[in-house]
Amino acid sequence: MRNLVVRSLRQSRPVFHSQTCILIRDHVSETPHHFENCYHNFHSSAYRVVDHAEANFVKNHSFTITTRPLSIDAAKLKYEETNRAGPLIEYERRIGNGELVEGDTFQIDTLTELQRLYDELVENADVCQLDRTVEKLVRTGWLWSRLLSHPSYSPVKGLYLYGGVGTGKTMLMDLFFDQLPSHWRKKRIHFHDFMLNVHSLLQKHKGLSDPLDVVAEEISEETVLLCLDEFMVTDVADALILNRLFGHLFSKGIILVSTSNRAPDNLYEGGLQRDLFLPFIAILKERCVVHAIGSSVDYRKMTSGEEGYYLVGRNLSVILQQNFQQLIGEVTAIPQQVEVVMGRTLHVPLGANGCAYFTFEELCDRPLGAADYFGLFKKFHTLVLEGIPIFGLSNKSAAYRFVTLVDVIYENKVRLLCTAEGSPHEIMEKIVTISEGKLMAPRTSTRSRKSDVADLCVDDELGFAKDRTISRLTEITSKEYLEHHAAVLEEKKLNVAQNVVQA
Repeated sequence: MRNLVVRSLRQSRPVFHSQTCILIRDHVSETPHHFENCYHNFHSSAYRVVDHAEANFVKNHSFTITTRPLSIDAAKLKYEETNRAGPLIEYERRIGNGELVEGDTFQIDTLTELQRLYDELVENADVCQLDRTVEKLVRTGWLWSRLLSHPSYSPVKGLYLYGGVGTGKTMLMDLFFDQLPSHWRKKRIHFHDFMLNVHSLLQKHKGLSDPLDVVAEEISEETVLLCLDEFMVTDVADALILNRLFGHLFSKGIILVSTSNRAPDNLYEGGLQRDLFLPFIAILKERCVVHAIGSSVDYRKMTSGEEGYYLVGRNLSVILQQNFQQLIGEVTAIPQQVEVVMGRTLHVPLGANGCAYFTFEELCDRPLGAADYFGLFKKFHTLVLEGIPIFGLSNKSAAYRFVTLVDVIYENKVRLLCTAEGSPHEIMEKIVTISEGKLMAPRTSTRSRKSDVADLCVDDELGFAKDRTISRLTEITSKEYLEHHAAVLEEKKLNVAQNVVQA
């Protein structure tokens, strides 16, 4: 019942801004409590928590109640004393401190949804078995999961956030995740990285009758709240297992929070064997509240550019190599090997002092994927990339890899120094969605092929990813991003130096 009182206060937040309110707490009692309106006039209202006995006493006796109205600031202080926490509260604190630019109403609406989920999780933490310091109520492990095979869905639904690029989806989810207690069974991971881990576990349990169930059991042992950033299905191998994988995960109590550029119904649109993927969309919508972020503002593009890190033009390799040498200092760059997944290695043409040098062909024109890029950035904090081309139909596969590369760079907060044949917008300009392609003027007898856009690539997945890639490239090469990267590097160097001194 006390939880109900606290929730009522939370829901009455606007009252504290418009009226003066007082909550007087009684002695701890196991008897139910309710609100009694003790005093009200035009200028103020005061409330007191009373038990049943006291309520009867109030009704049967006449007496004078004296109250002292509180100022708005004092009322706010009383409100804050209830230990209110969560993403919306933290967002307001950061806005007040000048750490964040105030967002639009779409972000506020999304934060309200995240705050609602936060409150539900806090209230149901025991039932959901979120606390990793408390032993689970049931025996776990694959054998027990087979013996106790009845599903155990969470009483709390997850949240699926989708919207345009740069609208702050990742920032808002991270804000939510960081406010959750550190001792909870929670995990925040990029969707690419999550699926790589899943495929690695499937390889480990190859030969079992239902390896996906075993993988789901292992994941649910460590994680109850799973936060996946950039949910985007492009790989048929991922698409074919997602329904069964998440069917198992949800039945084991997993709560999913995810961000995406696409609505659930548009996931894997036009993909191979999509009919086998459709049941996953149904279960996703059943187990998650779907919320659209309708903002048209791209906050990433509000950063200021740093021209020296994104060089546009041809024949700039000499300048790029000079800049690379400045980054690594007096150290000599040499070829290196980086271990990625399942015993595979990636050849780095030149690497030194945390910086790796590649030509575009070496990194994106070969059969590489997210696993290779994640492995690369576990060892290197800076990528120097030479010769990003204009993308179109002729280099469609390389375009897919480049989109993945930019996602992994952004996720790992890697510094990028590159040369390209055009600006971020220009290199992606020839990639369009099917619907955009249909809007282009059709060819007629009076309109020849010469009038067509040369090398136009009509592809839904790339078309939808285009805006995200342009936006992220803009932020990655911004002054703010690079200053943050430099500060993090300096902090790491200081920590290493302190450890050496202490040793």
